[in-house]
Amino acid sequence: MAEIKLTKNELRAQQGRLGQLQKYLPTLQLKKAMLQAEVSEARVEIAKCEEAYNHVRAEVEHYSALLTQNISINLSDSAKILKVHRRYENIAGVEVPYFDGIEFAEFTYNLFETPTWVDPVTKGLRQLAEANVRIKIAQEKKEALEKEWREVSIRVNLFEKILIPRAMANIKKIKVFLGDQQLAAVSQAKVAKAKIEWRKKALVAE
Repeated sequence: MAEIKLTKNELRAQQGRLGQLQKYLPTLQLKKAMLQAEVSEARVEIAKCEEAYNHVRAEVEHYSALLTQNISINLSDSAKILKVHRRYENIAGVEVPYFDGIEFAEFTYNLFETPTWVDPVTKGLRQLAEANVRIKIAQEKKEALEKEWREVSIRVNLFEKILIPRAMANIKKIKVFLGDQQLAAVSQAKVAKAKIEWRKKALVAE
């Protein structure tokens, strides 16, 4: 830490710095609280997405025995993803992703040459794939919010525990020094005045 100048100009500079820090700190604290709330909501969202995924998976597993049957099509191709659509929204200064749709590769088959259960299985596999994508995007959202929350928390701690106390300590140090200087100047002035008075009396006495 560089040694501060014990001057009036430095005192004004330190007071200005302290004022800026104290003015900006509430904004950082508010942002930290907002991000913390958003992270909590993101965790709840992930839990809901995982619950939905497990529900769909349980339904698809009802057809697990049928999937072992020898049919002319590959059912895994029915859930092949072409593109995932996302939109981004700004939350407390962070661009976070949201699920906005999904496109699957074209999957066709002859209705007359395949079992009737192929339709619900195809639908279930696609729902399972979509549910999995929703989980991943929700996790990305949480990670982005957590990263910003950690960075803001570091800045809040820096302001509260280092920068503001340091500025206050600097101001106190400068004020004490200037006060001592002023007291010394007053004392010197009194001594000088006393000497002058003494000399005047000495001249009169002569």
